[in-house]
Amino acid sequence: MTKAELRKTYKLKRQELSSETVEEFSLQIANRLLTLPIWDFSFYHIFLSIEELKEVNTDYLLNILSGKDKHIVISKSDFTTNTMNHFLLTDSTVIKKNAYNIPEPLDGIEVPAQNLEVVFIPLLAFDEEGHRVGYGKGFYDSFLAECKPETLKIGVSFFEAETKIEDIFKGDMALDYCVTPKQVYRF
Repeated sequence: MTKAELRKTYKLKRQELSSETVEEFSLQIANRLLTLPIWDFSFYHIFLSIEELKEVNTDYLLNILSGKDKHIVISKSDFTTNTMNHFLLTDSTVIKKNAYNIPEPLDGIEVPAQNLEVVFIPLLAFDEEGHRVGYGKGFYDSFLAECKPETLKIGVSFFEAETKIEDIFKGDMALDYCVTPKQVYRF
C-alpha cells in the first residue's frame, strides 16, 4: 500500500481501539522496550501522546526514563517551517496543548538534536524494512536528519508491520527498532 492508503487505514484502526485497549497496549509496549539494549545512554527524546488521536501513551515510558534518571527531551513544533525545537523536560517545564492538540513545552532549556542518543517515534504504520508512515508533514524526517547517524530511532506501534510501503523516497528516515504489544522488530 501507499503512504496515503496506510495513513487512512491506520487512523481508522486506531480510532476503533477502546481507551482500555490503548492503555493495555501502551503498557505492553513499555514493558517490551525494557528488553532492548538501549538503557545506557543519557539523552532520550520522547513524544508526548496526542490523546485524541489514540497515540501510544508514553506516560509509562516517561516513568521508566525518570526512574532510570535519564535526560528526557521533548519537542515543540513550528508549523510554519515544519520543524521542531527540543527542550529538556524538568520539574518546572510547563506543558500546553497546541492548536493540533499536541502537548508541548512552552519554553525551557533547548537541547540540540545532535545531543540525542535515543529517539522514540510516533507513527501510524511501518513495514518489515523499518520504513514508517507518520501524519505526512515530514517533521520527524527533518528532525532525524539533524541527529547523529548513530542515534537510535525507535518506533512504537499498536499494530504489526506491513510487508512493504510502496512509495518510500530518499529523504525518509528508517527505524532501527519498532516495538508493538506483541513483538520487537529490529532493522
